[in-house]
Amino acid sequence: MSFVLDEPDGTITVTPSALAGLVTRAVEAVDGAHVRKGRRRLEIDVSEAGARVRVELSARYGVVLPELARDVQAQVADAIGRTCRVEVEAVDVSVEEVE
Repeated sequence: MSFVLDEPDGTITVTPSALAGLVTRAVEAVDGAHVRKGRRRLEIDVSEAGARVRVELSARYGVVLPELARDVQAQVADAIGRTCRVEVEAVDVSVEEVE
């Protein structure tokens, strides 16, 4: 689902692929985290109430998983909040594999 901002001069639409790219880059900015490869495991729901993100991670061996997940949550929430000006309700992180 696209995210649409109503502005005084018209609308701005952010496509699902652009949102997915934004979230993927935010996740991968965290050292040791990657969006799970293969069938990408990433869902983004944006409504008037805010955004909710669900992402499955692949983590580098040796990182502390709860810390990694919290860092991913913060990075993703910041990226969406800054770039789309939408409140992030939740970022649900699931560590699915360790590389």
